[in-house]
Amino acid sequence: MGEWGTYPSTIQLPKADFVNPIGELLERTDIKHIKETAERVFGGVGLPHSVATPAAKKNAPQNAVAMEASHRKMSEIEADAYIATNLPGLYASVLGILIEIRKRLGSDWVPKLISRNNGEGPRVLDVGAGGAGLAAWEQVLLAEWDIMSEGGKSPSHGPPGKKTVVVGSDTLRQRISRFLHNTTFLPRLPDYLHSGPQPDLMDSGGNPLPKKQFDIIIASHLMLPQKHGYQRKAMLDNLWEFLSPEGGVLIVMEKGHPRGFEAVADVRSRLLNEFIVTPGSDPQPESIENEPQRVREDGMIIAPCTNHKACPMYLTPGISGGRKDFCHFSQRYIRPPFLQQVLGGTHRNHEDINFSFVAIQRGKLPGIEPPIVSEHPADTSDRAFKGYEKAAEQPNPLALPRSILPPLKRHGHVTLDLCTPMGKIERWTVPKSFSKAAYHDARKAQWGDLWALGAKTRVHRDVRLGKGGSVPDDGGVRSHAAKGGNKPKVIHLSADSGGIYSAREKIKGHSPSERKTKGGKKARLQSLLDELKEEGFR
Repeated sequence: MGEWGTYPSTIQLPKADFVNPIGELLERTDIKHIKETAERVFGGVGLPHSVATPAAKKNAPQNAVAMEASHRKMSEIEADAYIATNLPGLYASVLGILIEIRKRLGSDWVPKLISRNNGEGPRVLDVGAGGAGLAAWEQVLLAEWDIMSEGGKSPSHGPPGKKTVVVGSDTLRQRISRFLHNTTFLPRLPDYLHSGPQPDLMDSGGNPLPKKQFDIIIASHLMLPQKHGYQRKAMLDNLWEFLSPEGGVLIVMEKGHPRGFEAVADVRSRLLNEFIVTPGSDPQPESIENEPQRVREDGMIIAPCTNHKACPMYLTPGISGGRKDFCHFSQRYIRPPFLQQVLGGTHRNHEDINFSFVAIQRGKLPGIEPPIVSEHPADTSDRAFKGYEKAAEQPNPLALPRSILPPLKRHGHVTLDLCTPMGKIERWTVPKSFSKAAYHDARKAQWGDLWALGAKTRVHRDVRLGKGGSVPDDGGVRSHAAKGGNKPKVIHLSADSGGIYSAREKIKGHSPSERKTKGGKKARLQSLLDELKEEGFR
């Protein structure tokens, strides 16, 4: 129950329901043209600006996904490139997140969703994943439906439920509808923020329509493309209006690099400070009287965090240049043949997709009591450090630390970097002498697992936030200046009997290259020469 990800750890994409329909669509076009379009749109070889982040491109600009599913204008070849390159990775990452949520909420979560809404089943909204999130949800739903069928709890027909996906382009919608059946397509996400108490009356016969609410909202790669804070705020506020207050789950996912993590961490911080209240939440400062008040509701973070404190990797909002530590996870999947051809893969047929995410539940699902930890976080963390190997009770998943990096295996001991229920990053050491079972499991532990067997020693681990990590959210301007502002300068002079005839300034260390523009490097060198002449260097 504490293991992260799927079992087996490598996902095989469903052939009949996902791979084959997309493969048949792409047969109409030469794969060479799809490859050229994908590289043009998504940043070149390796597609660094798609949903994946290739290891060879980790130093590339940390941009969002270059083409979103909500784009209104998309050519035929661009739609082919989108479904060939993005949908497999989106499917794998969303499936890993849904399985983790199911583990944390328990085996009764999906059956309760199936039986609610007067037999209509769960209502799921996919925003940003282009239908891949719904395809992953279908696999989870079918698995639970088969379990219910074996126990005689379900009828012979398929599982109920309503699926909705936001797709802006008609060309993309026509392709996605080949593998998504009984699905409602929306050209854009409706704006419930400014609709007032009554939404639009279009197609309602003059009667007000109730606002749509969903039990699961999969919001993929929506925050990072928003350049300004107020745009991200409006997006989150609107998504919250769509979420059911009776146990609705909101999943926010971004790319697995520092900028993606910071976007997710900003969402997490706002949700804890403004939207939900939990027994473990920190007291919030009183707001200004004129500031509009939001009524905070009961809720909880499902995954990946096991605490409701401020994120230890995001204590100060903003962008941090040179950040080394950020919370992200990985999911491996077998590439379908069409993606293998687009990437030109010859030596391996699998891919590890990295992503950052947070899943939050609004309220609680009737009939299911959420596993909220009521004891003090410090006591919870100390109890987890002691370990549950010989304990009579089963540990609460929200009372356990989570591994945020791969374990460090050494001779005779294993070191785990954990995010504890206290909201601290600590390094726990499990030597062979501590416990035979704990040492064995520590060597088998994986990145993202919960740890319940304790440790012998624990020390605080400094978080490498990079330079400029404590500045406000200014878009990274001050952070960028901090990277090169304190570097020592070296001036190279060239002189002869007639005096100094050239000067060259060099900054030690790595710094961005300057363009030789009219007002750039050459102008600064001339200013340097003039300054030296004024000081008396002749």
